Amino acid sequence: MAANTEALEALRWKKFPLLNDGFVCLVDAMGSDDSVVQAARVSYGVGTKSVSDDRTLIRYLLRHRHTTPFEMAEVKLLVRVPMDVWRQWIRHRTASVNEYSTRYSVAIDSATTTPADAWRTQASSNRQGSEGFVDPEIGAELSASENAFLSSARALYEKRVDLGVAREQARKDLPLSTYTQAYWKCDLHNLFHFLALRMEKHAQLEIREYATVIGEEIIRPLFPISYAAFKDYQFGAMTLSTLEQETIAKLAAAGKIPVSKKEFMQLGHESWQGLARCRERDEAWEKLVSLGLARE
Repeated sequence: MAANTEALEALRWKKFPLLNDGFVCLVDAMGSDDSVVQAARVSYGVGTKSVSDDRTLIRYLLRHRHTTPFEMAEVKLLVRVPMDVWRQWIRHRTASVNEYSTRYSVAIDSATTTPADAWRTQASSNRQGSEGFVDPEIGAELSASENAFLSSARALYEKRVDLGVAREQARKDLPLSTYTQAYWKCDLHNLFHFLALRMEKHAQLEIREYATVIGEEIIRPLFPISYAAFKDYQFGAMTLSTLEQETIAKLAAAGKIPVSKKEFMQLGHESWQGLARCRERDEAWEKLVSLGLARE
């Protein structure tokens, strides 16, 4: 089934700039919200149901994790992205990918640079995250040394190429901040999984910016009903584990809602008791706070 024609033509090959020299743009799309609906109602033809019925069905499908109909629509993107960000991106193995080859072609002469006020500090509670920023004066030194390093690395690469070294070997000391380009084709179900993880606040800032542009600027206008359902039931949703449900029930029965942090630590699930550190317990507390069931 054809994509949302008006949105598709408005978006095709439109480059959305990201970072200092990256971008994402839509190459093509197949399908629309109608494709999802028709796949779910395989015995019906186009136009047999109202728009409100289509919305209700799409939301039911996502709410109950009936994912196959969303595989009937897909998008193809062209992305220009730093290699360190691309390493996170390519971990999502549910897409078809064709990347720019630095064995065949000269590496793209561009790399991400960091402004003096954009150097982030290591998070204290998350080994793979960041929080806060380095002092701008120190940041200025870091940015200056970064620029010098990037210039030196590029000069070394180009010298090797000029001396006849094979591109596949000349590239080995290029920094991970070097940009690469790739075609990335993904169906809507797996794209929603990518967006749910990479738009999330704990994702690295750089890939989060790419994911947010893909979701808000490309997928939302192409698949408005499906994307709205995704925001409600996947991206903006909260999952309560059995342990968390039991803890909330226990706190409610004891008349401790809203609960204080001290009471939560005392009455939380038995498997959390006596632990100096417990990510599961910390995340449960954060959920109670966000739901208005805790007092800090």
